[in-house]
Amino acid sequence: MSYQQDQKYGEAYGQGQYQQQNWNQQPESQQYGQQPPYPGPSQGQRPLGQQDHGSFPGGSYSITHRDTNAVLNIDLQQGASVKSKSGVMIHMSGTVAIQGNIKFSMRKMFTGGQMSETTFTGPGRVVLGPTLLGDIVTLPIDANSNWLIGKDVYLASTVDVKKDTKSQGFGKAFFSGEDLFVYKVMGQGLLWLTSYGAVDRIDLQPGEHHIVDNGHLVAWNCEYRVERAGGATMTSLKTGEGFVCRFIGPGSVYIQTRNLDDFATWVRTAAGTQG
Repeated sequence: MSYQQDQKYGEAYGQGQYQQQNWNQQPESQQYGQQPPYPGPSQGQRPLGQQDHGSFPGGSYSITHRDTNAVLNIDLQQGASVKSKSGVMIHMSGTVAIQGNIKFSMRKMFTGGQMSETTFTGPGRVVLGPTLLGDIVTLPIDANSNWLIGKDVYLASTVDVKKDTKSQGFGKAFFSGEDLFVYKVMGQGLLWLTSYGAVDRIDLQPGEHHIVDNGHLVAWNCEYRVERAGGATMTSLKTGEGFVCRFIGPGSVYIQTRNLDDFATWVRTAAGTQG
């Protein structure tokens, strides 16, 4: 699709509006057919590997090659900008201006926060992709958002989206598979996150519980606690540690279907066997 075609495509969704067209906006009967596979109004597991496209002030986006080789295509109008994690640009139009920014602070050094980012300014197309095989998901952000995200899942965002490091406590950090510090997302616009493997979204009703194995978290906006799974011994679970994350609604959780720590362990084991 040409840049001019994509401009028309983005304008069809309304100039100057944050809009997202994806699987989640379809009626449930269209998503699953006449009967959803999950009974009841809650714990709807939503696979997100469908086409995702939309627009924002000054541009439009689409996510293609889903859901294990996903790339983010962003088409920018004259003077419009987006920002991204450093080192994720695959290719871009020759008309796009690129600027690297380094924001050093002792706090970021201590918390492991992102000190550098890249800003792209249109007109033209920018194509971004994560390092790992996996998917990309879009999160609309506004003043009512309360999202926390893992530090390694950030890919890109529109310029008015901000993120700040937040401590989640040593216990959660050690046993959940996440870092001690995660990102709290604020502002207004669109946020794009990456995963290892595909992504599912779990929506929880008030008081509803859902358990996620550690190392599978991408983003969440509800309370959770870390606990021993079923009273099992430390070595009897796939996780090895025997700890899981129990989320409590209301809210939503994005999870990745693969665990990078598990894969790293498998690689080390396989390498040792070959040796």
